[in-house]
Amino acid sequence: MIELKHLTKQWDSFTLHDLSVQLATGYIIGLIGPNGSGKTTLLRLLLGLYQPTAGEITIEGKSYDSEECKLHNMLGFVLQERLFDDNFSLQENADLYGSYYSRYERETFRSYCKRFGLNPLCRYRALSKGEELKFQFAFALSHHPVWLLLDEPTGNFDPEFRSEFLRLLKAFVADENHGILLATHLTDDLDRLADYILYLEQGKLLLSMDVEEMRQAYRLVAGETYKVRLLPEENVVLRQEDEFGAKALVRHRAYMQYDKALHVASPRIEELMYFMAKRKKTL
Repeated sequence: MIELKHLTKQWDSFTLHDLSVQLATGYIIGLIGPNGSGKTTLLRLLLGLYQPTAGEITIEGKSYDSEECKLHNMLGFVLQERLFDDNFSLQENADLYGSYYSRYERETFRSYCKRFGLNPLCRYRALSKGEELKFQFAFALSHHPVWLLLDEPTGNFDPEFRSEFLRLLKAFVADENHGILLATHLTDDLDRLADYILYLEQGKLLLSMDVEEMRQAYRLVAGETYKVRLLPEENVVLRQEDEFGAKALVRHRAYMQYDKALHVASPRIEELMYFMAKRKKTL
C-alpha cells in the first residue's frame, strides 16, 4: 500500500496541497486532472525525486527517511524525461542502473526488448520518443517492481504496441501484490482499465474514488434546455447550454428521478474530467 499523509510540495508558483490518500495493490489507479494540476509532481514525490515540503509518504510501511533503497527497489517507472545515459547502449544502461535493484534480471530485460522490437545494442540517444518509453517499460519490468508509476506513456505508442502495453498492465496487476498508478490524458484507456481514480486540480485532490462508485455517484444529463434547467441546482456540478439544448453533470442520489425526455447516463472518465475542469463551483 502507498499512503500519503498531508503530503505538500511548495514551489514559488504552485503548491501540491495536503494530499491524504491510501492506494492499495491489486488495482490500476488512474491519476487525472488538467495540465498543471500536479500529476507529475506527485509521481516525482513518490519516486523520491522531490522532497516534500510537509507531510509524508510511506510505501509498504517504509519511508524515504529510513529505507530509501528498499523503496526504490519496489518502484518501476516510465517518465517523459530522458533519464538514462545518451552514450550508452540500451543493454549498458539496463545493466548499469539494474545493478541498483536487487531483482534485476538481464535476460528478462532482453526478452522484453525483443518483444517490444528494441535492439539492446542500440545507443540510447538514437531512440525515438516512443522507443525511449518502451525501453523504460522494459527496464521497469526487468527488475520486478511492486508498483509501476507511469506518466503519460501511451500517447507516443503506435496502436499495435499500445494494445500490447495495456495487456501487460492488466497482467501485472493480476498479481494482487502489484499496483499501478497511471497518469494519462487518454481517458479511454482508463475507462477500460482503471479500478480507481484520483482527480487533481490546482494541486488539490478533489476526487478519490472507485470507478464503479464514480459511475453511481454522477450522471450526465442531456436534453432540451428548459428541462435541464429544472434539475435541482444543488446537485448540478456544471450545466452547459447551446442552440441545440443543454447537458449537465449531476451528483446523483438514489432517490432522484429524471424527466423521461432527458437522456441520462453514467459519465465516462473523460466526461467527468471535462465537466470537473470547466465547473465554476466547488464540489
